[in-house]
Amino acid sequence: MTPSDSWLALLYASDKDRPLWRAALAKAGTADALVAKPARELAAFGLDEAAIQRLHSPAREVIAHWRRWLEERGRELITLGSAAYPQRLAETPDPPLALWAHGANLELLSAPQVAVVGSRNPTTNGRVTAETFAEFFSASGVTVTSGLALGIDAAAHRGALRACGGTVAVLGCGIDTIYPRCNDTLAAEIIASGIVVAEYPPGIPVRARRFPERNRIIAGLSLGTLVVEAARRSGSLITARRANEYGREVFAVPGSIHSPLSRGCHWLLRNGATLVEESNEVLLELVPLLERESISRPVSTSVASTSRCDDPAYAKLVKSLGFAPVRVEDLLAGSGLTAAELSSMLLLLELEGHVEALPGGRYCRLVKRS
Repeated sequence: MTPSDSWLALLYASDKDRPLWRAALAKAGTADALVAKPARELAAFGLDEAAIQRLHSPAREVIAHWRRWLEERGRELITLGSAAYPQRLAETPDPPLALWAHGANLELLSAPQVAVVGSRNPTTNGRVTAETFAEFFSASGVTVTSGLALGIDAAAHRGALRACGGTVAVLGCGIDTIYPRCNDTLAAEIIASGIVVAEYPPGIPVRARRFPERNRIIAGLSLGTLVVEAARRSGSLITARRANEYGREVFAVPGSIHSPLSRGCHWLLRNGATLVEESNEVLLELVPLLERESISRPVSTSVASTSRCDDPAYAKLVKSLGFAPVRVEDLLAGSGLTAAELSSMLLLLELEGHVEALPGGRYCRLVKRS
């Protein structure tokens, strides 16, 4: 869907004072209504003369550049309040007015997600831990979200790409800029099967202050945040702090007391984060949150129920699975479920021992346990 001129004008004008612009949008009702208001009414919303001028007279060359970027396949502008805008992010205190998105799988933004973050200069063990944890999450149908930075972020994205859950990369610069440049190839792989998003439009350069702002989006999209390795003062702890502020789960992998890269994780553990040593411990903690997700096929809450398969929707899914491996794409084609619904249901069935996740994004039914 092509964004309206009003939305582009609003994004051009709202490069500062996000809360003020969100409040103005809420009062006006729509971007079209906001742009149509005369200057005196906009001033009553608290907008200054310069901001109003930018709203009413955005730079034509900038708007044209944005439209040219959006014309390419797989590129979208997801605006606050639209059906595609991820609900978990919308519920945070400071959601972006819009997300610029580039990728093949827009649905991942609303799928169950776990953020995996950490040091840009990890140890070999830290990199392997992030990659194997992320691959397990993705094979279990949970999307892995991170910031496309060097080190732990890149390892998490690579692990997630190997399985069906996929990955979301959140940039701290304009959507048309991959930073660091050495992650160009990784970004292309994510775009081909997952999604890259940014709060910032095409043409916005890299600035250090934008990465902490980016971290709030990573935390806001996710059910929980896992920190693998981090120094005491690091961007990863900003992400974890945001997750905690949003009421989301925070997990940390412990390390050596002699390593500076363990100090951030140990600080988190002393302040209430959940200690994890194995990837399945994260998913087990998240099961209650998955059950509270806004899924159109709700989990059965019957007192008499002893198995997920007592719910007709789950029973139908298990019945559609054979004992030979089946690809998630094939399950989607015949199930009538969205990718987010199917991922959540498969995860819960796996944790109860009804199905098994296999390499290559495949699942098979397990023999019923006595």
